Amino acid sequence: MKKLNKPDMKNKFLLEGVLPLKAPFTSEIIAGLILAAVGIPEVMGYAKIAGMPVITGLYTILLPIAIFAIFCSSRHLIVGADSATAAILSGTLVSIAAIGSPNYIALASTVALLCAVFLVMARVLRLGFIADFMSRTVLIGFLSGVGVQVAVSQLANMLGISGEGGLNTIPQLINVFTHLFQINAYTLILSAIVVAVIIGTRRISHKIPGALIAVVVTVIASFLFNFQAIGISILGNIPSGLPNFGIPAVDINILPNLMITVVTCFIVILSQSTATARAFTIRYSESVDEDKDIFALGLANGVAGLTGTFVVNGSPTKTEIVDDAGSRTQAASLITAFAVFIVLLFMTKAMSFLPNATLAGIVFVIGITMIDISHLKDIRHKVKSEYFLAIITAATVVVMGVLWGILLSIILSIILHLSHSYMPTNSIFTKNKKGVWSFEPVKVGRSTEEGLLIYRFNRDLYFANSDKLKEEVLKLVKGADPPLKLFVLNTAGFSRVDYTSAEMFKDLYRELKERNIKFALTSMLPDLKDQFDHLGLTRLIGEENIYENVLEALSAYESGNY
Repeated sequence: MKKLNKPDMKNKFLLEGVLPLKAPFTSEIIAGLILAAVGIPEVMGYAKIAGMPVITGLYTILLPIAIFAIFCSSRHLIVGADSATAAILSGTLVSIAAIGSPNYIALASTVALLCAVFLVMARVLRLGFIADFMSRTVLIGFLSGVGVQVAVSQLANMLGISGEGGLNTIPQLINVFTHLFQINAYTLILSAIVVAVIIGTRRISHKIPGALIAVVVTVIASFLFNFQAIGISILGNIPSGLPNFGIPAVDINILPNLMITVVTCFIVILSQSTATARAFTIRYSESVDEDKDIFALGLANGVAGLTGTFVVNGSPTKTEIVDDAGSRTQAASLITAFAVFIVLLFMTKAMSFLPNATLAGIVFVIGITMIDISHLKDIRHKVKSEYFLAIITAATVVVMGVLWGILLSIILSIILHLSHSYMPTNSIFTKNKKGVWSFEPVKVGRSTEEGLLIYRFNRDLYFANSDKLKEEVLKLVKGADPPLKLFVLNTAGFSRVDYTSAEMFKDLYRELKERNIKFALTSMLPDLKDQFDHLGLTRLIGEENIYENVLEALSAYESGNY
C-alpha cells in the first residue's frame, strides 16, 4: 500500500471534505462556533427528551461528530443527537427500565451500538435503499405527533409543578390540569421569557443563538440571585471531564426486546440522513458516496455507544445552520467538537446552575418546531388521502405513544407503497383528440385500431397485482367492438416478473387463444426478455410475436404481417 507523504495526506483530507477547499478557513471556524453555540443547548434538550442525563447530549457532538466528519463523503451533513431518535428511545425504553436510571442509560448506549452494527451491515450489503421505504408523508405525521408529545412533556417543568416522566401525552395533560394550583409564578415567568427569546431571535436571524443566550443569562442570574430560594429548580451537579469508554453492561437476554427500537432508529437515521445529504448535494451540484456516509454513521453511532451516550443522526437543522454560516466542508464539525471539548473540561460547574425551566423552554420550542404544519398543509392541498394517513399517524403517537406510532408508520408506509403498485393506472396506445398517437387512460371499448389493442401495464408486475392485469385485459377484450384479432402487451412498465405473474401470462395466453386472439409483446427490456426465455414464455408466445416497439407492432398489424 502506498504511503502518503505530507502533501498527499493534505490532498486526501481535501478530497474527503475535512479541510476547506471552497470556503476560507475563517468561515469554517465561525460556522463551527455558531453550531456549538446553537447545538450545545439543543443537544442538552434532546438528551432530556431521550430520558438521558443532559451531559450525554454534549457527548453526541464530541467524538461522534468528529468521527463522522473524518470518514464521511458528504461535505455538508452534520450529525448529533436528534429529536426523532431521542423520542423513539424514551417512548420505547421506558417499558424496560426507569428513565435516567443506570440500566436505562446502558440500554440507550446499547441501542446506539446495535444501530452501528445495522448501519455497517447496510454499507457492506448495500442496503441504503431501505431509506426510501419510509414514506415522507407518514414520517411528517410521525414527527409532528412526536412534537406534540415533546412539547406537552415540558409543561410541568415550565410551570414549576411536579410532573410525570416520559412522553405520555394524556397522563401529562391530566397531571398539569390537576396541579394548576401548584404553579410557581417565577418558574412560569422564566419559562415564558426563555421561549420568547428563542422564538424572537429566530425570527430575526437563525444565526443568533437564542437558546445559548437564554442559557448563559439564566445561569448567571441563577448563580447571582439564588433561584432555588424562590422555588426555581436547577440541574444541580453535572459531571465534568470527558466521557469514559466501555461496553454498556446489559443482560444479553434483553437484547431481543430492543429490536423494535433499534430497527426504527436505524430506518429514521438512514432516511433522514440520506435525504439531508442528497438535498445539499443537489444544492451544490456535488457527488456523494451514500454507502460511505452510511458506514461513517455506523462508526459515529459505535463511538456514541462506547462513550455512554445515545444514537446520533444526520441533522437537517444543524446542517442548515453551518451551511447558512458559510461552511462548505466538514472542518466546521471538528471546530464544534473542539468547542464542546473545552466546555466539558471547564464549564460544567457553571452549567449546574442552569434552571430546569430554561431547559424545558428549549425542549418545548424544539417540540413545537417538530409539528410540521406547513408540510401538512401542502400534503392536504396536493394529495388529500396521504394527508389523512399523516394525521392518523400523528394522532396515534399523541394518544397511544411512540411505540404504536412507530408500528403504524411502518405499516402505513408499506400500505402506501403497495396501494400504488396494486392499483396502477394503465394505458392504451391510441390516437388522442389531436390525432396524435399516444398512450391514453384505459377505457372499455377503446382500442388502438379496429381489431387491435396495444395495452401498457404501468407498474412492476408481481404476485399481488398480476391478476389485476389479467382481469383488466379480459374486460377490454370482451368490450371490444369489433372483436380483437391481435392483443399487444407493451412491457415497458415493468422490468421483471415472478412465478405467479408467469403463470398468469400462460393463463392469459390460453384464454386469448380460445377467443382466436393472437397475443404479442413489445418494448421488452433485456433482463425481462431473459426471464421470459427462462420461464418458457417466449417459446409459448413465439419469438416472431415479440416486437421492438409499439410502432413496429402497429405496422405489422396494418400490413397484415402478424
